Amino acid sequence: MSDLRDYISKVKKIKELKTIKTKVSTKYEIAGVTAKVDQSHAVLFENIKESDFRLVSNLVGTRKRFALAVGGTENNIHQKVISAIKNSKAPKIVPTGKFMENKSKNINLMPVVTHFEKESGPFITSSVAYAKNPETGKQNSSFHRMMPIDKTHLSIRMVEGRHLHRCFIDAKEHGEDLKIAITVGVHPAISIAGAYQFDWGKDEIDIANSLLGGKLTLAKLPFSGLNVPSGSEIVMEGKILRDKVHPEWMVEMLQTYDHKRSQPIFEIENLYFRNNPIFHDVLSGYGEHRLLMGMPIESKLNGELKKAFSQVKQVSMTNGGSNWLHAVVQIKKKTESDAKKIIKKTFESHRSLKQVTVVDEDIDPNSAESVEYAMATRFQADKDLVIIKNVRGSSLDPSSDQKKLQTAKMGIDATRSTSKRPEGFEMAKIPKIDKINLKKYFK
Repeated sequence: MSDLRDYISKVKKIKELKTIKTKVSTKYEIAGVTAKVDQSHAVLFENIKESDFRLVSNLVGTRKRFALAVGGTENNIHQKVISAIKNSKAPKIVPTGKFMENKSKNINLMPVVTHFEKESGPFITSSVAYAKNPETGKQNSSFHRMMPIDKTHLSIRMVEGRHLHRCFIDAKEHGEDLKIAITVGVHPAISIAGAYQFDWGKDEIDIANSLLGGKLTLAKLPFSGLNVPSGSEIVMEGKILRDKVHPEWMVEMLQTYDHKRSQPIFEIENLYFRNNPIFHDVLSGYGEHRLLMGMPIESKLNGELKKAFSQVKQVSMTNGGSNWLHAVVQIKKKTESDAKKIIKKTFESHRSLKQVTVVDEDIDPNSAESVEYAMATRFQADKDLVIIKNVRGSSLDPSSDQKKLQTAKMGIDATRSTSKRPEGFEMAKIPKIDKINLKKYFK
């Protein structure tokens, strides 16, 4: 079985898991430790003041562990994800799930973390929601953060127009509550698939099954009738109430506070959990959150742009752009118009993008210093800058018109001009420098 514990054992095997036995609190302390290990180890907390559950954080907080989750290497992450999307296949259904070892109706058993001083409360940040598509009857899987209100109710954050929200609106229009299921603590391939915006009517869990080599199994829940990963650590089932909302606000990918929103309320019917369960917490705005949301988009951009333009070598969603708002596209330039055509297509492929920079083959798109060098030596603002005004952007960007979801976008052609002498752009190299070992000289 491919579950969270299987993945944690692999992280431990590559010596990237730190286990903490010291007693810690869910109020700021777990978030603080996770922030301190950002870009490094995953952390397993075994002694939590407010709960008997264990907790893991920073699980896929690096590209190396992200690659481990999809069964690849850092060099072939996108090929793995793109292949799984193209060849997605439904998992097998099994009679029962391991999560059915324990049952309750009290969500306060879980170690839900309070992360930031001005958030509206503690949030479950790794929750994947499962609902039935009203048109096709197939399930939908997607990421949604949840805030506990009392022991049987949580608010659930839904973006308007996305698939779960469309299912909810359909149920509401028919005068019904929407039955859903929630998992917390699954193999990260399931979380990665849940973060991918699959076509309406298709189930993201099929992508996860392909990433896991067809080893994923699902178990059916009694109240909702929905199928969830059988190896889930924690499962909630219940319904999103059609006529009740609750105010909340949270920290987003940009490490800024989102504005106050009234969100629908999820009412729990059953809470299931494994023996000695592991709760998964994702620290908003830090490495794991950004990679979980941004890497599936990076894979999508690599697939779509390479298909449309043979010149495209690599696409990177930058760390400085929170792996969401800025992209760098590396190309082998053929004509002077290549970069601007590619800029246009990149914006079309991911509408949250605010800035796209196109660079040559000799520029590392994952290095901010290298990209800035390209801008310094190959970019002229009067000819190579593209500005697009008053278009749909990300609701997360505090500098944009967040009510109308409008922003300005910038494209930068930082490639070598074909009208200039090519040797003027060549970066000078020192022969055999890679063979020089300073220990030989500094004794």
